Amino acid sequence: MNMNDIWFVGQNQYPILFKNKPDKITKPIQFKFENENENEKQIKQISSGRFSTIFLFENGKAIEYLSENDSKQNPEKIQIEENIQKVTVGYRNEAILAIEGNVFAKGIDINPDNPNEFINISSLIEDTNDRIIQDIVSGYQSIYLLTSNQNAYGIGSNDYGQLGFDSETLYKTEKPILMMKNVSKIFSKSNSKHVFLLNSNQELFGCGDNRFGQLGLGESRKEEKIDKSTKIQNIPKGKIIDIQCGNWHSIMLIENEIQNQNQNQNQNQNQNQNKNQNQNQNQNQNQNQNQNQNQNQNQNQNKNQNKNQNQNQNPKRTLYSCGNYQYNLLNKDTCEFTEIKSSLFENDDNILDFSVGTNHNLILTSKRKMIIFGDNEYGQLGTGNIKDQLILSQIELPKLRFNEYISNYHIYCGYKRSFLYYSPPYFSNLEEDLIKLFERKEFCDISFKTKNGEIIEAHKLILKYRLNQNQNEIEKLQEIISNKSIKESNQIFEMIYSNNSKINPKLYSEIKEIINYNEKIEETMKRIYLNKNENEKDFIIERKEKQYKFPKLILIMRSELYRGMFLSVTNDTSNKVTDYSELSNKSFQIFEYWIYSNQIKEEIQITQEIIEEIEIGIDYFQLNQTNPNLFDLLIKKFNNQNQKKEKCLIF
Repeated sequence: MNMNDIWFVGQNQYPILFKNKPDKITKPIQFKFENENENEKQIKQISSGRFSTIFLFENGKAIEYLSENDSKQNPEKIQIEENIQKVTVGYRNEAILAIEGNVFAKGIDINPDNPNEFINISSLIEDTNDRIIQDIVSGYQSIYLLTSNQNAYGIGSNDYGQLGFDSETLYKTEKPILMMKNVSKIFSKSNSKHVFLLNSNQELFGCGDNRFGQLGLGESRKEEKIDKSTKIQNIPKGKIIDIQCGNWHSIMLIENEIQNQNQNQNQNQNQNQNKNQNQNQNQNQNQNQNQNQNQNQNQNQNKNQNKNQNQNQNPKRTLYSCGNYQYNLLNKDTCEFTEIKSSLFENDDNILDFSVGTNHNLILTSKRKMIIFGDNEYGQLGTGNIKDQLILSQIELPKLRFNEYISNYHIYCGYKRSFLYYSPPYFSNLEEDLIKLFERKEFCDISFKTKNGEIIEAHKLILKYRLNQNQNEIEKLQEIISNKSIKESNQIFEMIYSNNSKINPKLYSEIKEIINYNEKIEETMKRIYLNKNENEKDFIIERKEKQYKFPKLILIMRSELYRGMFLSVTNDTSNKVTDYSELSNKSFQIFEYWIYSNQIKEEIQITQEIIEEIEIGIDYFQLNQTNPNLFDLLIKKFNNQNQKKEKCLIF
């Protein structure tokens, strides 16, 4: 199967991505690698700057197109022995984050003596305990590093104070220097001379170029340079999901927890109903009993209705912008983050992804809208022309690989070019899925109370996967949490879910005895398959009047279809779906057992018809084909059965 679905629009030079095409591509065209083997690999990330573009695959390998190679017009594989976790490209620099936590970078501001050679810049950090890097971000001529200890470092140019130091005394540095501690995220972009730092308390800081107010500090701080990390006031309420930086503007994505508002409204409605019901209790005892029964039924119905309504609500995402009016979507200069409003953002629509390039902006919504705005010198907005767009507009999406799973598509805007690419969550990294599920409250079914009485909700099935099989392990975890603060408790759950003891080694020493890291995924899932407790199997697939129950976690791990459904911000949280009905009951039983065990039952007899049905089902459910995969197991078992039959006939 061809895993790549990459669409390109914009500047086709420095580097050349398409042979025999003009330097301005104004309508999206599909990108194909010259090496067909690359087209079979799943894309994880794209990063593009002024003079280079890097494609990173899920197998940890990357290839880059460079302006120096335009005469060859061939990509080059990046020669790094370690598996690559993330790539980032600036105006004149590149950086690569290895899975082991090392960062390799190159560029004129990183290694002036040999700017085309990758060097390990994480090894240059003076504090040897701070050399494990968990994230990297490129700026215009700077690179930012976030360590596992949540410290932010910067290296490269500091001409506008974007490293958090006075640019007059420190114009640039060839070694990473500490910018700020207690940082959870860093935001910048390949053409930006400003940077944002978010701490663990959701407090936002910024420094660097502020000529157009792109740091959002307000009119009182409309200075050309901000050379010290400065706290940004009046941040919109909600969780900061992302901040994208252009040359002279910034756009912030906020997620608002509207579920809590709905719950409060529903609770008030229930309280009012209860008051009205309690006022009518002056009849005889039998009537009172009947009324009370009816009232309880009505109250239970209301609670169920309210619960369903809350489950069907998803956090609403809103965009806020500041900076130069030509590119900030607001039609006026603004020095504070201000909500972007448009009739194109419908109430039942939600923002899936967005990206900011040099001075252009692309937004992808759950209703399959591509909304564009800004500079269009090379046709990078995909409108079919090179006219700038000064108002929010909508363009038609290209024909996508899986039209119904728009949440698996992502946007990347680089220097005067844009990419739309297909990249579903990768199946091999279970820890990332567990973290995502931990953050989704509708999956939680067990509560823990901290020493101060705060409540942390978790998913019992995930804990059963992570903890030892002993039934007392959850009780032991309850006891540990009851003596911890909310911050310590969150760290404990993060270590359990992510399999990362480095988050807090001291706390990890208290929980390591109850955690099981030895059991294989298949063994865990078979335990769940044999579990008679139907409460732990919460998703129903109906077909041919028969129901099959699955835990959502299992489906997420095995099926790309359900992964997109459950982990998307626009997922359908209903607990029942009618699916592919062409599978026979026998084929579906094979499908069910393999999803849990990665095996086929010994007593099952395989026929040619079953093989053909399963092949269709694999494609429909987009099954994660681990090794050995289901189709190979079927063929092997089918051949073994036929060989046995032939031997019997000879005998």
